[in-house]
Amino acid sequence: MATGLNVVVLLGGPSAEREVSLCSGGSVAVALESLGHRVTRIDPRPGELKLPAGTDVVFITLHGTYGEDGQVQAELDKLGVAYTGCGFESSRIAFNKVETKQRCHEHGIATAKFSVIDRPGSKPPKDLKLPLVLKPVGQGSSVGLSFVDDVAGWSAALENAFAHGNEILVEEKIEGREVTVGILAGMALPVVEVRPKGGRYDYENKYTVGNTEYLCPAPFAADVTMRIQQAGLKSFLAVGGRDYGRVDIIVRASGEPVMLEVNTLPGMTETSLLPKAAAAAGITYGQLCQRMIDLALEHHHSDA
Repeated sequence: MATGLNVVVLLGGPSAEREVSLCSGGSVAVALESLGHRVTRIDPRPGELKLPAGTDVVFITLHGTYGEDGQVQAELDKLGVAYTGCGFESSRIAFNKVETKQRCHEHGIATAKFSVIDRPGSKPPKDLKLPLVLKPVGQGSSVGLSFVDDVAGWSAALENAFAHGNEILVEEKIEGREVTVGILAGMALPVVEVRPKGGRYDYENKYTVGNTEYLCPAPFAADVTMRIQQAGLKSFLAVGGRDYGRVDIIVRASGEPVMLEVNTLPGMTETSLLPKAAAAAGITYGQLCQRMIDLALEHHHSDA
């Protein structure tokens, strides 16, 4: 375990998820300082990233564009510095919801039937059945997410999605229980079930305190839990993920897991889903942050 390091925490950034990123980065920075590391907080802008001399490792807590799409990883690769989480290519793939679904399909992982729309004013795809889910191909954290239960709701949902991206993923809505699987160092953590108290698990319910109940470990039979964890880990590896991440899944009544999306830089507040899962596995928040740094340094040294 590396201690007393010079750690740069990247937080904030230019994306629609800036406020969430500031919370993640703030929590991580405090935890690392409590472990004896020297922490510098940097709120970066694309193409302007500069690191203090003597930086040992960069802890990325940027969400959305620039953080999860591979851009900042590419800049850090050029600087030759160790950084937490997935590399450039796997970040780029996972941030593109369509490419992620294609990779998972190639590996035999179930995903919802889908279509891609790139023109505002388009009609609902004829080969998909209502209800539908619309989301930008390249956004995270439920940004631009809309549900369409009938044709009357299509236009407003499409407009909302196009406000956040130029390509829209349209999926058939899978009925079932929503869960998430945290991944750490090649292992699937205990499953977290997400239960909104009203409505659906959209941006508002995700980030409004008290709007959603989280059950961890999720109350599934042991064999179903294992299938969910295997699907999560397999999905993460399908996009080339390393070190840690989180995979969102819908579990049908039959127990079949259906992959929704892969998150390469999941939320890192102490109450975020990955830290919840780690806590259920007996890993404290501080230990989780330290493990992420250790994994980054191991990769960097082995690649050097």
